[in-house]
Formats: sequence, structure tokens, C-alpha cells
Amino acid sequence: MERESFSNPMIASLLNRHFIPLKLDREERPDVDRIYMNYVQAMNGSGGWPLNVFLTPDLEPLFGGTYFPGPDSTTPGANRTSFEGILKKMQEVWAAQQTRCRQSAEEITQQLKAFAQEGTLAPRQRGEDQEDGDKPDALELDLLEEAYGHFEHRFDNQFSGFGRAPKFPTPVNLRFLLRLGAQVRQKEGVLAWEKSMGIPEVRDVVGEAECRKAGSMAIRTLEAMAKGGIKDQLGEGFARYSVTRDWSLPHFEKMLYDNAQLLPTYLDAYLLSPSPLLLETVHDLATYLTSPPLHSTSGGFFSAEDADSPSTAVDSEKREGAFYVWTLKELQSVIGNDRDADVLARYYGVQENGNVAPEHDAHDELINQNVLSISQRASIIAKELGMSKSQIQSIVTEGRVKLRMHREKTRPRPVLDDKIVTAWNGLAIGGLARTAAVLESLDEATDEDKSRAMRYREAAEKAATFIKTELYDELDGLLWRVYREGRGDTPAFADDYAFLISGLIDLYEATFDDQYLAFADRLQQSQISLFYDTHHSGFFSTTAGAPDLILRLKDGMDNAEPSANGVAALNLYRLSSLLNDPEFNGTRYSAYANGTLEAFSAEMIQHPYLFAGMLESVVANNLGIRSVVISGTHEKLDQEINQIRTRPSGLTETLARIGGSSKSRWLKARNELIANVDETKAAVSICEAGICKDELIY
Repeated sequence: MERESFSNPMIASLLNRHFIPLKLDREERPDVDRIYMNYVQAMNGSGGWPLNVFLTPDLEPLFGGTYFPGPDSTTPGANRTSFEGILKKMQEVWAAQQTRCRQSAEEITQQLKAFAQEGTLAPRQRGEDQEDGDKPDALELDLLEEAYGHFEHRFDNQFSGFGRAPKFPTPVNLRFLLRLGAQVRQKEGVLAWEKSMGIPEVRDVVGEAECRKAGSMAIRTLEAMAKGGIKDQLGEGFARYSVTRDWSLPHFEKMLYDNAQLLPTYLDAYLLSPSPLLLETVHDLATYLTSPPLHSTSGGFFSAEDADSPSTAVDSEKREGAFYVWTLKELQSVIGNDRDADVLARYYGVQENGNVAPEHDAHDELINQNVLSISQRASIIAKELGMSKSQIQSIVTEGRVKLRMHREKTRPRPVLDDKIVTAWNGLAIGGLARTAAVLESLDEATDEDKSRAMRYREAAEKAATFIKTELYDELDGLLWRVYREGRGDTPAFADDYAFLISGLIDLYEATFDDQYLAFADRLQQSQISLFYDTHHSGFFSTTAGAPDLILRLKDGMDNAEPSANGVAALNLYRLSSLLNDPEFNGTRYSAYANGTLEAFSAEMIQHPYLFAGMLESVVANNLGIRSVVISGTHEKLDQEINQIRTRPSGLTETLARIGGSSKSRWLKARNELIANVDETKAAVSICEAGICKDELIY
């Protein structure tokens, strides 16, 4: 619509004469976007972007939709009512029937409030007198089995992933499946002081075969994505989604939040099923996050790279995917050797007439163009061409470098969205911190691996410092949402607090520097004060009393990003474990976590697969969460830490360190249980339910 309508003089004249047009950045104001997306979904049965809504001066919606064709549109679906026609009709109706329009909008708003009750149904439905923070009895481990069944039913056995096109990575769902897969990991994953591998209660409920299949579905999906066009095969990073079922044709936009989530997802997949492809993809993602253009010199991470760009430096018109696609002739010219070009074309699926089907090229931007994906194994190409596998691999490696150098030298890079968003930076901090801790702890880690791990950890620490310096008010404990050439005016939302707190806990467990834990604890208290619903529990997305919002919503279901409430609940359980379940405003952290689960219990019982991120907290709620505390100095303690770090996610536990090289003064002052542990004694202790017990002493 930007090209078809908003840049059209006639449309602009209509808009400016009869309306007050507002263009909203939904990444800076997701609260506004979500309210009116709820409206469009309720009215039309579906939603999406671009989102266009007509409002009264009181911000109440009158009419809305997604894409409306502009003048002379060639976009599929352009036979529907045009944007010009809608503008004229809305102007006529408002001029003739303004009072009726206002009444209708008021009624719609009341209906919308009833429609958008996520996170407020459970206490009212049950009608019980329940103390805030009581354990939600209805949320049993059976929900994991039901959620698994949904994903198993929708799994695409041919191309991997779930459902049909378009396909989104949705890392939160993949991590849920990987956590189930971790329950049947190999026996050598059990430490000397553990009674069993995994969580027996989870394995018993879901089933051993089902847990194994859950892990397999996730790994097959991640492998298909890593080989597909959704991944930048010459550079780094993943696009937002695949237009096609086989992951071959992406929507070329790259988002920070996708790549930040995919990093720990691929890491868990590698730990569950080690392979060169998965490890290479871990490094690929971490490199993308910690390199230009996404990594700012200030320390923060920028938001996205656009899908469109000019084909060459002298072109003025942008095309989708222009930076990434190749004709066969261009590939042959760059490689400069017929044999090597043939190998590259076979390996990446490059065809003379292009590999993009016409039905996926509405604007004829990809005619004769090829999206690179790993289409044929090196061993098969070697057999077909009478060469060795190592020769093919060498040609591919050298050719990839040539193609990338040519791309970087001759093609303008897509426009960078240089906002630094607090929530997404929290995701990146957590992913990089955990990746660094794991990579330097692997038995097979090389000096190069450890050097990379250090770079990833330093990037996470630098980003945390940037957020604390530029987007945090030390005096009142408040965060801000966006930084771009200075701090923006938008206060942070619940997801900003939740994602950053999670990242800071990961950063603490990677560094054992308790300044990050102290920062997380302070932010957790601010999040509770600003967003917690004292009547129905759970966290609102926005603070109370915002003058530009007609609704105050809660975010419980996962989408491209995990839900703020799912992350917040787990944060509270983790902090409860690390800090001996402290109180805030007379309520313990674990009680806030329990209340958050209870707030969404009605919806979770009906559709548990929509709350995959929250199911980890259901496990913590049912079985508790323990803190593994390492004290003293001994070489075998380092081995214990390494083994804990290199296990796939799937256990409800936290990791703390006192003594040795750790910085733990604040932690000992905050947690009286840990304060009583002798930091000079080389030991592994388990702290849970208000008791610390030595499990291993050296």
C-alpha cells in the first residue's frame, strides 16, 4: 500500500482533506496495534498487515481491514473495493451520519472489550474464593501431552514444519518440542548426584516415544530451515517466514526477534542431536547478531533489515529480494569456471529460468531469479560428476565466498531499521549469553570456539550495559521501549520487562556476575508494580491510565514472539529459585507466578498448544524448580558447571555460583540460604523449598 496508495497524490489529497492520517510504527507501539488488530479479527474473522482502521476522535473503531488495492493495482485480490472507494464512502457516511457513527463505534468498543478478555476468564468462570497465588490445580502435566498431540497432528512429514504455506519458524513452539525431546536424552547426560535423566514425571505423562518424536520433529524442521531459502545461504541470518511449504522462498525481511530466538533454539537442537549443520547454524546466527549491520557500535541490536532493495547502486527502484537472488548467468559470470559454476548451480538449485514459481511472484520481480537453498547433497553431486565429495565441498566453500564478496561489493544492502527495541534486545542478550556459556563448556571446544564464545558473551554484556545506560531510569526503576538517535518517548511495555529480565538471568548464569541478577530483580519489582492485575492476576501489556488506549489487554498466547505472561511467569519461578522466593508487596515471587498461570488457565485448558511458552512454567508449578549452587574452587567443579551448561534445556533448575571467580556479594545479601553456604567449600548444593543440601563435596 505504500507504493500503490500512500505515495499516490490523489489518495494523499483525499486522506489529508477529509481525515487525520496517522502512520503508526507497530514495533514501537505494539499496544495500539494489538487493540485494533483484535477489532479487525473480530469483525472480519482474520487480520494481518498492513492494518488500516478508521477511528472516531475518541479513538473508537468504525471500520477496518488489511490490504486495500490502490489505483491501477496489479496485486492479486485487487478486484476488491479500492482504498479510494473506501475513503470516499467513509467521508460520505461520517458527514451525513456522524451521531450514528459515534454510537456504532461506542457499541463496537464495548463488544471489543468482551472479545478481548484473555487472562481474565479463569477466576470468574470458576466463581471460587481463591487467594491470589494459590496453585492452579487444573493446570496438570497432561497439558503437555495435549499440546504435543496438536503439533504431531500438524507436522509436515514431507517438508518438515507445521501446517502448510506460509510457514513461520515460531521458535517458542520448537523449543517446547525440544524440551520434551530432552527428557529422553542419553544416559551419559546424567550427573553423578542426579537420580535420573530428564524429568520422569514429564516423560511418564507424555510418553517416551512421544518425547523422542517431539525432539525429532523440531530437529527435522530446524535442519530443513537451515538448508532452505529462508536462511541466507551466503551471509547469515533467517528471513521472517517462508512463502512456500518447502522453505524455499522467503519473505526476505530479517527480524531481530526471529534470529534472537532461533539462536538458543538451534543451540538446544545441537545439544540434543549434535551435527555439523546445527552447530554451523548456531555460529551463523550468533555472528549475524554480533556483526554489522545488526549490531550497533553503541552496544544495542538494531531491529530489522528490509526485504526490498535496488538491484545495483545505480537503480532507483527497489525489488523484493534483490540483494539475495541470482540468475544462472550471473552466477556463472561470478564463479568464472564452467565446472565450478555447474557444481554451485546443482548445490543451490539454480536454474536457467529461475526457481521461483510465477504464482509466488505477483509483481514480476523474480523472473529468471533464483533463491539459493541447499538442494542437493555434496555426495550426490560428486557421484554424478565423477568427483570426490571433498572436491565438491571445496568448490562450494570457495564459490560461496566469491558470491558473497560480489554481492557485498555490487549490491546495495536492504534498508536497516535502526531502532533499538528493549524487548528484542533482551531476547538477543539471553540467546548470546547462553550460547557463549555452552560453546566454551563443550568437551570438543577448540580455541576458535572459545574465542567466538567470548565475543558472543561480550556482545551480550555490552548490550545489557547499553540498555541500563540509555533506556533505564535508575531512580524510579523504569524502562523505555525504543532508542533511535536518543531515547524515544514510549515507556516500556510488559514484554520489554519480561524479555530483558529473562536475558539478564541467562547472562548471570553465563558470567556468575550478580550485577545482572540484581538488575533483573529490580526490573521484576517494577514490572509487578506497573502491570500486575491485582484482581485477576497476570500481567497487562500496558500500564494503567494510558490516555491513548481504549483497552487494556493481556498477552498470553505465543506468536512470532513469546507471550509476555509466559516469559514473566518463568522469570518469577527462576528468580524465586535463585533468591529463595522473596516477597514483594507482601506476596512471594512464586505466588505471582502461580497467579499468572491461573489467569490463563481457562484458555490453556482449552488450547494448550497456543501457550507453548507457558507450559514450562506449568512444569515448574507442578514439580518445583531447584537451584544448583556451586561453591568453592576445584577443577572438578568446573567440569560440573560445564556438564550442567551443555545439557539441552528441559530441566526446571537454575544455576548459581559463589566463591571462586564469581561476583556474588549482592546475591549472598539477597538470599539468606546462599549466605549460609560456605563459599570456600568446594561443593555442589541443591537449594529448594527453603533448604540447601550438599550433594557433592570435593
